[in-house]
Amino acid sequence: MMAALSLRGMGEQMRPLLAVGAMYSRSGTCARSTIAQQRRAGGRTTVGGGPVRRRSLAIRTLEGKAKKLEEQVQDLQANYDRAVAESENVRRRTQKFVADAKSFGIQTFCRDLVEVADVLEKSVEDASQAGKQEMSDTLSVIADKLQKVFIKHGLQKMTPVGGEYDPYSHQIVCHVPVEGLKRGSVAVVKLDGYHIRGRTVRHARVGLAVDKH
Repeated sequence: MMAALSLRGMGEQMRPLLAVGAMYSRSGTCARSTIAQQRRAGGRTTVGGGPVRRRSLAIRTLEGKAKKLEEQVQDLQANYDRAVAESENVRRRTQKFVADAKSFGIQTFCRDLVEVADVLEKSVEDASQAGKQEMSDTLSVIADKLQKVFIKHGLQKMTPVGGEYDPYSHQIVCHVPVEGLKRGSVAVVKLDGYHIRGRTVRHARVGLAVDKH
């Protein structure tokens, strides 16, 4: 009987301990159940916010790469624009070089032709003074025809008499006392000058007006 009482006392003493053990057992089961639910949900709310930080880091990495790519695109565009501009400059310089070469060649040819015109005009005067009117008329027709060809191709004789002296078009060979003309203006032409498309082929040799004493 005493043994039964002893066992009963021990059971009463163990009851609180068994209750605590059951409580811990239930807590562990709940914790395991919660973790299992989080795993089934894809681990989106793990302790410490690990996945959130990883996503934030990935976004920042992508943004950095996108910024670098944008800078590279801008550099490539700038290089392309410079290359296009340089190509256009080369094209323009080449065109100007070709145009200048053609113009120089034409000017040289025209300079030779105007000397032929000089000979014709001098021959017309000599034939007229010698009384050879028929020859003078024939040479005059040739000279006029040559001047028309000059005009057709842009080569024109200067007509500076009465105008201002231009050092880029005229060469002073004398001074002439005259009335009715402004001092320093062109009074007489000793040798005709020619220009083509605004460029002087040959300077006109002129005499400038001075006051008549």
